[in-house]
Amino acid sequence: MALHSASLPVGPDRCERLARASMVMNASSLAELRACALATMVSDPRQLPAFDRVFAAIFGGPSPLGALLPRVPSFPRPDGDGASASPGLSTADPGGRTAGPQIAEAGSPAGGDIDDLLERPALRQVASATERLRSRDFTELSPDELRQLVSLMRELTLAVPPRRTRRYRGTRQGKRPDLRRTMREAQRSGGEVIRLARRARVTRSRRLVVLCDISGSMEPYARALLLLLYVLYGAQWQGAQARQRGGSRPELFSFATRLTRLTPALAAASPDLMLRRAGEAAPDWSGGTRIGAALKEFNDRYGAPGMARGAVVLIISDGWDTGNPELLGQQMARLSRLAYRIVWANPRTRSASYRPEVGGMAAAWPFCDAVVSAHNLDALDDLLAALS
Repeated sequence: MALHSASLPVGPDRCERLARASMVMNASSLAELRACALATMVSDPRQLPAFDRVFAAIFGGPSPLGALLPRVPSFPRPDGDGASASPGLSTADPGGRTAGPQIAEAGSPAGGDIDDLLERPALRQVASATERLRSRDFTELSPDELRQLVSLMRELTLAVPPRRTRRYRGTRQGKRPDLRRTMREAQRSGGEVIRLARRARVTRSRRLVVLCDISGSMEPYARALLLLLYVLYGAQWQGAQARQRGGSRPELFSFATRLTRLTPALAAASPDLMLRRAGEAAPDWSGGTRIGAALKEFNDRYGAPGMARGAVVLIISDGWDTGNPELLGQQMARLSRLAYRIVWANPRTRSASYRPEVGGMAAAWPFCDAVVSAHNLDALDDLLAALS
């Protein structure tokens, strides 16, 4: 849009070329992105000044290759009047000397191999917004940056471990013979068994159960991780699609001073609406923390009756518990006997000096299969790997 406003003849076709060029070149720096844009968006040397202005306005600062790319020299017109064929380029004076930018000599720095200069660290001094967001802690992000984070989270994928159900289905690779199907097919050939039908156990993804701490110390991390769950299992996760994927919608709970089921909020039409519904459903948002009491309520009402049996349980909390640590240890031991895997996401573990020596985290640590920090976008890769 900015290039079009600057009177450059760009359109959807050139935008598609830029996208393909960036993928083929695997552009990872500002200089490489500019090279792709220059090759696909600019078709005339007279468009270079406008292109440089737009590129510098969008990405900030001067163009990283402005001093490296050679300028097009002026050529006299066929009528011999000596005027430059392109306005804004160098012109020749009567003495044969040229004014304005010239093509660099072979021995000058600008006349070297541009491919080598592209690799210099000086050209990578401006980091992209994506790179900055990936390494920043969730507590440092503004609401607008959280919305930008949603688009980056869409690139993440989660593969929950599968489980074998008690149901069977016919398949050629099955190891168990299907006698009923074999006899039905034999009726088509006069009672002669031509092929032995087989069947195998149906496999489905295990249920994912998330218990998210929404107390005051965890509120920024809770928002970011709820957005991650919405991206992975949002409104597009409807009943028919869930059956096609071989799984079910995950169960989401929040806890601070009480336990609240937030699974219906995942069906919201947008991330902002999902967070709004979650805040309305949980009256104890940004309150205190009683992890042991919340886990006991979950085990009594949902976990033991069947929700946690064979499931992957994710607990998001920093471990600050105002309740009884012994109760937390008892309920974690009870949950570990039901669940297939327990993963604890604790932002405090990002510090190398962190040790779970006191409080609720010390009581819960022995029953966790994995503990990750999940404090920024880069750390979410470790979280997804632990859940898988």
